[in-house]
Amino acid sequence: MRVVVTGAHGKVGRAAVKALAEAGHEVTGVDLTRPIWERHEPGEPAYKQAELTDAGQAYAVVQGADAVVHAAAIPDPTANAPHVVFQNNLMATFNVLEAAVRLGVPRFVNISSETVPGYFFADRPFLPDYAPVDEEHPARPQDPYALSKHFGEQLMDAAVRRCDIRCISLRPSWVQHEGNYERNIGPQVRDASLIGAGLWSYTDVYDLADAIVLAVESDLPGHEVFYIAAPDNAGGHDFAAKLREHYGDRIELRPISRPDSSGISCDKAHRLLGWTPKRSWRDYLDEDGRTRQR
Repeated sequence: MRVVVTGAHGKVGRAAVKALAEAGHEVTGVDLTRPIWERHEPGEPAYKQAELTDAGQAYAVVQGADAVVHAAAIPDPTANAPHVVFQNNLMATFNVLEAAVRLGVPRFVNISSETVPGYFFADRPFLPDYAPVDEEHPARPQDPYALSKHFGEQLMDAAVRRCDIRCISLRPSWVQHEGNYERNIGPQVRDASLIGAGLWSYTDVYDLADAIVLAVESDLPGHEVFYIAAPDNAGGHDFAAKLREHYGDRIELRPISRPDSSGISCDKAHRLLGWTPKRSWRDYLDEDGRTRQR
């Protein structure tokens, strides 16, 4: 398939481009970074520079695609003005999806976010209703990033109502790779009292890339939303014990499949997408949260 990947030079996009190319797809990466005006390396995917908040540029890069993976976004609400985050993320998603609908692209993979329920960057903090969190958890976003991702999923709902496009939204947990495991996950391995809004959850970027390949190749109808997270938690802690220790009975504990469970359930992705993660923080870090010597 001819697959367009937006945000191709970001953390998620780079891994997605590589995985899709290795799976035999003809990939074109799209991002804001300027192209390199040199001879391409053998097998190197094509690349186009585009500002996707401009509808014309979105149409230009989507033309001729069999599938679109939309990973382009400002990745959190903390480093840009709120209106910039919201306008960039929502309008880029709208433009790329609108182009896909109008040009008859049959498959659209939307990289959404674990923040959609709203408790990550909330001005008025609140806790999830239950854990592990799944796709049925209510969405109550307050911040511009989570709100843009929530609206992006609603755009997918609207698209499948008006045409035959098939959409999948993936909600990755905190994405890690070999370059940031020690910095991000290492402290939680060493000290279980360090917790974030994600309840110790994370995902490996290469497992996420595998999920993106499955989503591109899927024939699931309509629009489906899937959480993507590692099955274990950062640090390998006893999840039930830590949840009670830090939150008492304020978060309902639902059944878990392993003692060191993630704070996010990916049962739906396993069941409908056929996704099985293969990597853990343990592949990168030792028991002290330091990078393993290879």
